[in-house]
Amino acid sequence: MTGAGDKTALRSVLVANRGEIARRVFRTCRDLGLSTVAVFSDPDAGAPHVREADAAVRLPGSTPSETYLRIDAIIAAAQAAGADAVHPGYGFLSENASFARAVIDAGLTWIGPPPDAIDAMGSKIESKRLMAAAGVPTLPELDPAAVTAADLPVLIKASAGGGGRGMRVVRDLADLPQEVELARAEAQSAFGDPTVFCEPYLATGRHIEVQVMADQDGTVWAVGERECSIQRRHQKVVEEAPSPLVERVDGMRKQLFEAARAAAQAVGYTGAGTVEFIADESGRFFFLEMNTRLQVEHPVTECTTGLDLVALQLAVAEGTRLDLEPPPSRGHSIEVRLYAEDPSAGWQPQSGTVHRFAVPGVDVRFEVGVRPAGLRLDSGVEDGSVVGIHYDPMLAKVISWAPTRTQASLALATALQRTQLHGLVTNRDLLVNVLRHEAFLAGDTDTAFFDRHGLDALAAPVQTPDAVELGALAGALALDAAARAAAPVLARIPSGWRNVPSQPRRVEFDRATVEYRLTRDGLLVEGRDDVVLVSATPVEVVLTVAGVQRRFAVAQHGDEVDVDSPLGAVRLRLVPRFVDPADAVAAGSLLAPMPGSVVRLAVAVGDRVTAGQPILWLEAMKMQHQINAPADGVVAELPVRPGQQIEVGAVLAVVQSEE
Repeated sequence: MTGAGDKTALRSVLVANRGEIARRVFRTCRDLGLSTVAVFSDPDAGAPHVREADAAVRLPGSTPSETYLRIDAIIAAAQAAGADAVHPGYGFLSENASFARAVIDAGLTWIGPPPDAIDAMGSKIESKRLMAAAGVPTLPELDPAAVTAADLPVLIKASAGGGGRGMRVVRDLADLPQEVELARAEAQSAFGDPTVFCEPYLATGRHIEVQVMADQDGTVWAVGERECSIQRRHQKVVEEAPSPLVERVDGMRKQLFEAARAAAQAVGYTGAGTVEFIADESGRFFFLEMNTRLQVEHPVTECTTGLDLVALQLAVAEGTRLDLEPPPSRGHSIEVRLYAEDPSAGWQPQSGTVHRFAVPGVDVRFEVGVRPAGLRLDSGVEDGSVVGIHYDPMLAKVISWAPTRTQASLALATALQRTQLHGLVTNRDLLVNVLRHEAFLAGDTDTAFFDRHGLDALAAPVQTPDAVELGALAGALALDAAARAAAPVLARIPSGWRNVPSQPRRVEFDRATVEYRLTRDGLLVEGRDDVVLVSATPVEVVLTVAGVQRRFAVAQHGDEVDVDSPLGAVRLRLVPRFVDPADAVAAGSLLAPMPGSVVRLAVAVGDRVTAGQPILWLEAMKMQHQINAPADGVVAELPVRPGQQIEVGAVLAVVQSEE
């Protein structure tokens, strides 16, 4: 990069965001000697990004509309903390032109594209028309009110944002009004704008995007492409650079880069942005949208180019000129998004405390590595972090880079399998299975990957039944060791000791039951004669299994027992010997599968319902979730109301059989 005649020297940067992206921007700011300012909502008061900033300003409230979407509050925070620049991160106000103008009008430096460019590309409806005029291939736009059966299937999209919010697939015309209403509600909640539109839905395709970087003097870089075809609910889960499709289709990269540069030039773009396309297997592609911000998946581009994209954003905002061409790409990089959600239960988001989070073999955090291959971690959580209901359920991004795609895939899968992650259900096993799947390793990925290969199979536990059995045994022995260590007398005598052999000691978990005895001759396990106990402490158990020594790390958090080993992570829950009658619920009770807020009710007490009929909608983590009747019957109780906050396991309704 080269200097410019009229540069704005930055001193202090406020990041109008939270979680891992705030920490990512702070890391580059520290490298450049800039001071940092965080903003935080009440639930985020103890979050890592708040502790890492040089200064932090509270945004009173909990929901996005009360906090991270408050333009006036964020401008006031920047002025109070003495920041002279604002970085929007991604999501929230990052693609809001009114916010950009407010920052500039307040005399602060906006680290992003011009507000007019955000306006032009922020409306996906208008951006399609602009791109068509610029010669970029586009799909036709459809007015939801004018959609006919001949147009089906269609995809409803939010005009003002991305990330899967406000997106719905409609295959039956009768479902269109309800799906449009739900999409508008999600868009309003996430972006403050309920505008939606429709376009033809391509059931299969490749999601290809090009990273662009442009300076204030007209230079526009196309900094490599990324493929983000593996998605759930239209939100990316696995991202990589370069694209396997682009690698094998002659001339496709050149055409993509030309289209991306044309898109940026058509709106006078500056800074970092991403032009997204949908492509078929032949290499034909169509413009989807332009994200006028840094993308979640930007690390894979950094890992294959050596660039610090945040540093480039700051430099461009100061007026620095880019070189004529970006550096060449090298090797391959893959990123996975680790979510607090249960793929096997309809992607239900999870909330709670992260008791332990440790990824083995991490080389760098929030920065570009220097080794030929390695692991990077960009995380918004640490041990003890609390994941609430108000924000996106993404916990962290784990990124690998290596000379080849296969090496990057397998190294990332192994690191994920050996990650210690206690306290929440996550999509970790799904990610491991995807990375090791023969179709993924062959580069045969598209947006229908989960449908084609079966979500049930992909979300299945990585651990074998034997690994679960051994993990349960290790967990039981560690609990035993903990009990003996805490014993006030005779602590060295094994639990359940009898001079005359009696019944085995029995420990019941939700996934396995263990029966064993500790004798003078060692460990005796019911049903297994191939296990020898080497050592057992409250936190580690070493076993020899069929002549092979294996080491298990064990942690207990209440009735949850987490066992980690190279065989995979085994999460267990102790089954209580006696159930408190107060914990029992009425037959036919419909329990909340997640914490959230009741958006609206579809039935009333006394209504007859059929299995699968909507009872109510919950909003959690910026998505709306339909809760259906579990069976035919009559609504006997409906103890919730719209706007009510509920906890996981709360009774939402009681549906009694008419019989």
